[in-house]
Amino acid sequence: MSHVVNQHTPPAELRILDLFAGPGGLDVAAEALGYRATGIEWDDDAVVTRDHAGMDTFHGDVRRYRAAFFPYAEVLTGGPPCQTFTVAGNGAGRRALHEVKQYIRTMHEVTRVAHAERAASPSDDTPLDSWKHVFRAWRKIYEKLRVNEILAGEVRAEKADIEKARTDVRKAMRKRLAEAGHSLREIKDFFKKLKGSQDVRIPDPELTALLKRYADLDGRLDKARKRLEELGDPRTGLVLQPLWWVIERSLRPGSRPYEAVILEQVPAVMPVWEEYARVLRTLGYRTNTQYLHTEAFGVPQTRRRAVLMARFGPGELAELEETHERYHPRDRAGAAPRTAGRQPRLPSRDITPAEAEERPKKHWISMEEALRQAGKGLPVRRDLAFTVVSNYGTGGDPEARGRRDHDMPSATITGKVSRNRVVRKGTDEDFAGDLGRFSNAEAGVLQTFPASYPWKGKDVAQQIGNAVPPLLALHVLRHVLEPEVDEATAQDRLERAAERLRTREVPASPVKAQGHKGLKGHPLTGR
Repeated sequence: MSHVVNQHTPPAELRILDLFAGPGGLDVAAEALGYRATGIEWDDDAVVTRDHAGMDTFHGDVRRYRAAFFPYAEVLTGGPPCQTFTVAGNGAGRRALHEVKQYIRTMHEVTRVAHAERAASPSDDTPLDSWKHVFRAWRKIYEKLRVNEILAGEVRAEKADIEKARTDVRKAMRKRLAEAGHSLREIKDFFKKLKGSQDVRIPDPELTALLKRYADLDGRLDKARKRLEELGDPRTGLVLQPLWWVIERSLRPGSRPYEAVILEQVPAVMPVWEEYARVLRTLGYRTNTQYLHTEAFGVPQTRRRAVLMARFGPGELAELEETHERYHPRDRAGAAPRTAGRQPRLPSRDITPAEAEERPKKHWISMEEALRQAGKGLPVRRDLAFTVVSNYGTGGDPEARGRRDHDMPSATITGKVSRNRVVRKGTDEDFAGDLGRFSNAEAGVLQTFPASYPWKGKDVAQQIGNAVPPLLALHVLRHVLEPEVDEATAQDRLERAAERLRTREVPASPVKAQGHKGLKGHPLTGR
């Protein structure tokens, strides 16, 4: 089987390059729409899954590739790892977010100047000196982040050694206390005082020496933690990569801009996308940043994503219209759609606002419905009334586990989905055997992957949780890549693509991911 297959002809032939491609959520959606997608992914396990799914892949760190390597890629997509921003409410998250925004603004300033000089150039190309100035600005940022990453790696290794030594000292103290005849309760109280930084005095020379050693290690551990905070998260440089690829394609002499750019991540990353959008508008893109609720696009799961959509050329890029109702906690399958407080639909270009308001949205999709539609003979449960008990607490109480019944959408599928309990509805009674947990196939279906998707490698639950829901990607891709398609054609394409996605078959044999050697002769490289 070849790496690049195009079985369905889209309205316009656009070839997609997907950075941080994961197990293939966006790529399999692109395939269902008839586009060709190539992914770059570094995670060994996700690459094994992609290979068995027949996804065209370059295996490696995105930073070891450049936009110039893929001159025939016309669409850039991706979801750079941004876990550090999910804690944007704490000090480390705020500092990381501020740092990234400052880097983007620095690049925006040099980009603005170079773009203006390119526009004024008689050759309609970026003057070489202007491009060199942009490249040097990026190189300065990149090298600083790489140095910090190397230093952080050294500090983390030192921190791990300190923590191991600290553990050994704790074991020695526990042993000494036991030898001195202290009870388990007294030993527990001793360590409780130690953890609370209370003054601990025991007339025992050996224990006193251990306490001194422990205090020294605590001091070194605090210094290592502070140093890591100063160096920042090593993933900071990764979130800047898509921006550099867009800038390089837009301003590098002899290059041409991407036709479209689509980036998605957790909601906390929206301020980064908004900074991105300012740069892209300077480079001639029409952009839209939008929070998308997955269940509002037919995904049987409540999940919110921050999405940046951009299309090259003048004008405006409309918001992506929701096709389904949003889920509210009191809702059940089959209930009348809620209308109070509903977000108004943005009218499409070929219908009037009144007509748009008359067309009701579809009801959200429940777990039960999604699993039933997955296809007979596949390893998913059907016709069972169940309740999912989350691995996470709710309402700030770690013991109050979130619960969702089978006739509701799933809660957000995370990398811990395999830890969720599946019990008989309305009880805490576990199902027998494997039914007490979601299988990989079932978790994948709740992310809108085909039930037969060939999940491989280690920690499959993490692969599934990190993936872009393909059905959401399908809506975003069609919206951005086919802005001129009329309403009826768009709806038909979405329905047909969704069915192709649901019934996608596993290739007869896996493909093999490529490295740098695979650049030669690849359709996107022209080499």
